[in-house]
Amino acid sequence: MSDPAAPAPRPVSTLAVAAIFILLSVFGVLAHKVYLGSRPAAPQNEQPDNLGKDLAWRATPEARRAYLAGLRKAQAKQAQSYAWVDQKKGIVQIPIDRAMDLIVKEEASR
Repeated sequence: MSDPAAPAPRPVSTLAVAAIFILLSVFGVLAHKVYLGSRPAAPQNEQPDNLGKDLAWRATPEARRAYLAGLRKAQAKQAQSYAWVDQKKGIVQIPIDRAMDLIVKEEASR
């Protein structure tokens, strides 16, 4: 079954295997240093004192919870208030309950 004219495989030297391993390791270390060395630290890993005001809410889990609670409170207040969205175009913001009542009345009249 074997081809008698095929040359016998040459043995691989240990030196060649070691050189390839060393070159791949050097490439991996350099790529790691270049890629990760140029990236700034993630905001959640920074100390709260080092963060700007726009990122301070990300510093700790407690700060994130407090920011989210304040955001939800502001959104709930906005959902229950009247305001101008665009006065020139005549677009207003009305409470959700009032908007639903108006839609129901409008659809009932059709």
